[in-house]
Amino acid sequence: MPGDVIDTRRRMVAEQIRARGVRDAQVLDAMTRVPREQFVPQALRHEALEDRPIAIGHGQTISQPYIVGYMTEALKLEASHRVLEIGTGCGYQTAVLAELAREVFSIERIPELADRARGTLEELHYNNVHIRAGDGYEGWPEHAPFDRIIGAAAAPFVPPALVEQLAAGGILVLPIGTVNQDLWVMQKRGETVETVATLPVRFVPMIKS
Repeated sequence: MPGDVIDTRRRMVAEQIRARGVRDAQVLDAMTRVPREQFVPQALRHEALEDRPIAIGHGQTISQPYIVGYMTEALKLEASHRVLEIGTGCGYQTAVLAELAREVFSIERIPELADRARGTLEELHYNNVHIRAGDGYEGWPEHAPFDRIIGAAAAPFVPPALVEQLAAGGILVLPIGTVNQDLWVMQKRGETVETVATLPVRFVPMIKS
């Protein structure tokens, strides 16, 4: 990897993510290691490290680096965790999760994106990732419970299946809303789910198949 690309990625992490309040060293290191530029379309790779989302086709985007860092930090990941991701997209957030967790299960509604993300992640030797095309509202019950769940698309409500598939003490990070969206951080404690709305966001909608 050319040194200038790595240096630019380090600056992205320092200026766009650390400087804006994401301080978890493991998250910052993971985002320095993951080659974001390899997850965007070839024609847009020169824009990959800019402070904004980028179109990846099929009406979907790769999230702004800061949002990826913020959401990942909110998960409080540990190396033993099994994570469910809703909305694989290009696979960039998936790769960041795979750097930090034991195993990542990711669901993508659009089969073409699921296939493309799977190929990119395999090329980069992320062997702890499982991707399938499907309905994010239903989760992945065969592999539940999950220590952490993260959504990269906004739902109008918290899907009951995701709460059911969250392990006791687990954390769910999900954008909620339609026109106006907020990022919700939820923790399952017994029969209750403690919820905090953090910052306003703008994600593509989570569409039920």
